[in-house]
Amino acid sequence: MATSIRLAPETEQRLDFLATSTGRTKAYYLREIIDHGLTDLDLITGRLLLGYARVSTDDQDLTHQRAELHAAGCTRIYAEKITGTRRDRPELARLLDHLRPGDVVTVTRLDRLARSTRDLLDIAERIQAAGAGLRSLAEPWADTTTPAGRMVLTVFAGIAEFERTLIIDRTRSGREAAKRRGVKFGPRPTLTPAQIEHARELIEQEGRTVKEVAALLGVHRSTMYRVLNKETTQ
Repeated sequence: MATSIRLAPETEQRLDFLATSTGRTKAYYLREIIDHGLTDLDLITGRLLLGYARVSTDDQDLTHQRAELHAAGCTRIYAEKITGTRRDRPELARLLDHLRPGDVVTVTRLDRLARSTRDLLDIAERIQAAGAGLRSLAEPWADTTTPAGRMVLTVFAGIAEFERTLIIDRTRSGREAAKRRGVKFGPRPTLTPAQIEHARELIEQEGRTVKEVAALLGVHRSTMYRVLNKETTQ
């Protein structure tokens, strides 16, 4: 059913400004006001507080996370039951696609959003690219709407890049030392036990994909699968 309403000129001007600056329609903001009230929507900036909740298994409950996010002012919550190591999380993808400049993504804890530093940084970069912010209720320092929070994530990014460089350097040094010992590297290179153990730690503890670890260690993905499966069956 179509309904028409008369707005005050000042409100009309604010809605025009929001629609132009955020890419959302005036009708969208009117629905938000009707559904959630003026207290949950900033008519000056059009900012929305969007919550993300996640548990790993079906028998876990999202109620506590939802309650915390609602109490923090989130007007819309995207929730799912899926392991954090998976990259294809449908509700997280919907949230990221929904973002507009000024919005703030809120989580109860950072491990609800990502299970590794690299994954967290990748998601934070997507949020930043949308002109939105990220904050964690349990980790107040993780608030990219503040200069201090942005600085912390920048430091994390530097640490992650430093770690990646160390892995590449250790791998290169190991290959060069092996070559000096006469080891030949063919199309199916092998990994040392230490490298295999390190690869397993990156996958199981940091949530890296097999493809990422294979690239870091300079081997083909099929080689990585083969050595990991061989270690499991022994």
